[in-house]
Amino acid sequence: MSDEDITLTAGDAEVTVLPGNGGRVGSLRVAGVELLRQGAKFGCFPMVPWVGRLRDGRFLDGATVQQMPLNSPPHAIHGTTRDAPWRTARTTTNEAVITYDLVAPWPHPGRVTQAFTLTEDALTLTMSVEAYDSSFPAQIGWHPWFNRNLGEQDVTVDFTAAWMEERGEDHLPTGRRVEPGPSPWDDCFGMPDGVDVTLTWPGQLELKVTSREEWVVVYDEQEAAVCVEPQTGPPNGLNTLPHLVTPIEPLEAATTWTWRRL
Repeated sequence: MSDEDITLTAGDAEVTVLPGNGGRVGSLRVAGVELLRQGAKFGCFPMVPWVGRLRDGRFLDGATVQQMPLNSPPHAIHGTTRDAPWRTARTTTNEAVITYDLVAPWPHPGRVTQAFTLTEDALTLTMSVEAYDSSFPAQIGWHPWFNRNLGEQDVTVDFTAAWMEERGEDHLPTGRRVEPGPSPWDDCFGMPDGVDVTLTWPGQLELKVTSREEWVVVYDEQEAAVCVEPQTGPPNGLNTLPHLVTPIEPLEAATTWTWRRL
């Protein structure tokens, strides 16, 4: 199937998936109100096969040091798939599945599959990474840009984390875990019982971002939007906390956004 835009509907919720633009969610509208920042680089894009910044664009792959393009010098950031076209595998009124075959500069063949399921009050995103013939380290995450303001008051972001990854001057975790600090954030937090973050637009909408994963990056340093990014490991995790994908064991993750009117 082609990489044409996909529209999903359920109740008064509508989602647009853009396979041709990095496999991202381009729009989430609830009762006609757009929740995601609009623009070709925004919406909600998949981070795969790594999340966040990768130090100097390098990671250890067995005994080999692999070099990725430095798309956020001096680092590589957010994987290789957010600027590439994905292919549509199947769609229904409220579900879609899209795929991406890993190619250079990623050194190992494999496939990434994303699924989107919309109900009247929730959107669930799932992703998996499969290895074809050789094992490799990988990570999965999502990078949604939620509009800071839906026309009335700015959003509030509420969560309780067990720790915050100390951030060095290079914006990468130092390896030390510290007490969570106050906003503004561009930080990775640990939630051993699973990601659970509540965004509230007062008098309008409450949206909960949940995931069984225990890592989330919260970014609220931009005026137009805030980001709540569930992921399978911390930034630079290919080097510090690699998850090995093998031909018999894929890496899988999911996140659900659940909303209610206020």
